[in-house]
Amino acid sequence: MSRATHSGACPLDCPDTCTWQLTVSDGRAVGLRGDRDHPFTRGALCGKVNRYLDAVNGPDRLTHPLVRTGPKGVGPVSYRPASWDEAVGRVAAGLRASIDRDGPEAILPYYFAGTMGLVQGWTMGPRLFAHLGASRLDTTICTAAARAALGSLFGGSVGFEPESIVDAKLIVLWGANLLSTNLHQWPFVQEARQRGAYVVTIDPLRTDTAARSDEHVAPLPGTDAALALGLMRIVRDAGAADRDWLAAHTVGWPELSARLDEWPAERAAAECGLDVDVVRRLGERIATTRPTAIRVGLGAQRHRGAGQAIRAICALSLVTGDFRYPGGGALCTTSGHHRVPLDPVVRPRGMPAPPARSINMSRLAAVLTGEADPPVTSLVVFNSNPAATAPDQRRLRAGLRRADLFTVVLEQRWTDTCDFADVVLPATMQPEHLDLHTSYGHHYTTLNLPATRAPGEALPNTEIFRRIADALGLDHPRLSDSDEDLARQLLRDGPVSFEELRERTYARATGVAVGSAPYAEGGFPTPDGRARLLDPRLAGQGVDPLVGYTPPAEAADPELARRFPLVLISPAGRFLMNSTFASLPWHAGRMGPPRVHLHPADAAARGLTDGDAVRVHNDRGEFLAAVAVDEATRPGLAFTYKAYWARLSPGGTTVNAVTAVRDTDLGGGPTFHDTRIEVEPVPAELLTADLPRVEEAVSGA
Repeated sequence: MSRATHSGACPLDCPDTCTWQLTVSDGRAVGLRGDRDHPFTRGALCGKVNRYLDAVNGPDRLTHPLVRTGPKGVGPVSYRPASWDEAVGRVAAGLRASIDRDGPEAILPYYFAGTMGLVQGWTMGPRLFAHLGASRLDTTICTAAARAALGSLFGGSVGFEPESIVDAKLIVLWGANLLSTNLHQWPFVQEARQRGAYVVTIDPLRTDTAARSDEHVAPLPGTDAALALGLMRIVRDAGAADRDWLAAHTVGWPELSARLDEWPAERAAAECGLDVDVVRRLGERIATTRPTAIRVGLGAQRHRGAGQAIRAICALSLVTGDFRYPGGGALCTTSGHHRVPLDPVVRPRGMPAPPARSINMSRLAAVLTGEADPPVTSLVVFNSNPAATAPDQRRLRAGLRRADLFTVVLEQRWTDTCDFADVVLPATMQPEHLDLHTSYGHHYTTLNLPATRAPGEALPNTEIFRRIADALGLDHPRLSDSDEDLARQLLRDGPVSFEELRERTYARATGVAVGSAPYAEGGFPTPDGRARLLDPRLAGQGVDPLVGYTPPAEAADPELARRFPLVLISPAGRFLMNSTFASLPWHAGRMGPPRVHLHPADAAARGLTDGDAVRVHNDRGEFLAAVAVDEATRPGLAFTYKAYWARLSPGGTTVNAVTAVRDTDLGGGPTFHDTRIEVEPVPAELLTADLPRVEEAVSGA
């Protein structure tokens, strides 16, 4: 029996991008642990990924192509096995029919971060569809508002060096539940605390991270920019604005200072639903503590005013001049520090890529039900499960059921989206293929090499797309590039070589040193190196060019509040990674069934007690859940964890049945946390009626 250990990378949508050690016996993965030598992740794996091999070796892995024989939307019973030649031939015929009827823009590739790997996720598939002239996907569903805001303010997604947070004296975790979504940053925060730092979490919910912080500030959802403006006003009035640094390295401080006259602590507190003394104390602490580090979480950008919120939060670090100091400043994502030229790899020189329209992935429900002209008549889904993750679920499912929509899904196991496919193609998982990973939470690039056999006939995404290209009769040599070719192209002219990664698995991919202050002297990636508190370009997008506040849409609507008095947000749970693990028995067991968390006052007002069955609804739809009564939330605010699957949920719907197709002010992102609902009791048996156990769903797939 052969047994060996292989280094690799966790592929999931998380800023930590852990390096792991995989034990393989006779071609099968039998053990997994974190790489203790990695400077950032240091050997720990999160609660989700500790059981990753349950997914790799699970009985529900897809092992051969499947083609639909019955109606859409009813699950695996409508499918039969097929050979790869038959399945790929059907895919090519479906795509060609869309092109012949409505042109190549009738094809929409739909993909995201089911794997964060650049090779399997972001190269060969997009390259094929770019060459066809298919609609381009605007990948907005997670970070679009933040990317747009950071691009406006800083010229890119940059910030302080994350390991250097140990040097901060005050750490503000703003919309960042590190213990669930950025676990490996937490030990650095703890080290800073041991050196005397004070930790504040700003979050509408009392999360695990908030509970372990020195202070928790709970503003109303979507009011983050108002709080940031109030804090800047306190800093300015205390004489703590770093005017020399602002004058040298920013544009727009005089205009922003004038705007701060409109934002006394009293106004900010009222807008945020906070006691004014809470705002004043935090503002005074920020004014007197250098360096202050603000770690901005992605949850702060799920409402209409998200772009202005990210701008305002990060602007606070510019006003204080904290970028002068190691461990100081603001950080939302490190992705701007990884110099990987994705677009030249997707559209390589000499390979035709006709111009095409762009379609916002967050608007898929609207696109499939009439928004697109010409209509989308072929949908190719990979690294994504939109039936579970996209907003306005009822309208989306109606679009996916269209008789004229040809849908192809590349998947590792049967998901909600597979229910609507015409062809399902089995894809490999991380131990079975080559991939390349950057990170949006640290500065290391990682190579993952194949170490185990794929089950049955499963193939890497890249090979599937090579076969589709061949079946379409496309013969451009760039459509035959190997996975190693793609990885080398991505690394070309970068700070890390393929050979270096093959030897060491990971390497630091930036010149920003640990313990440094990379923007102490400005040098932001804007044309003049200055941060833009005032960005005139935004006026053309209908957004205030000056850092300011855009109120949430539904959360701030008093008329809507009369019918739907509760604001609902849907954060990430500790044991689910988007929708990736929702069908696995261990993960599902740790999460438990869907629950809606209510403050005791809201539960009492509706005659509800812990465990009661309820219908959560608004004008868009509804889902069923059990009530959890606790004080993790505040009166008027409910929450439920995202990422459950409809086919495993009571009533056959999830939280996205009530979320809206609505764009953020910048970037066109979704507004999952800007939702109003009402909750009413229903018979308890509805929570279990016709609901398969997870084990049955696994065996049935």
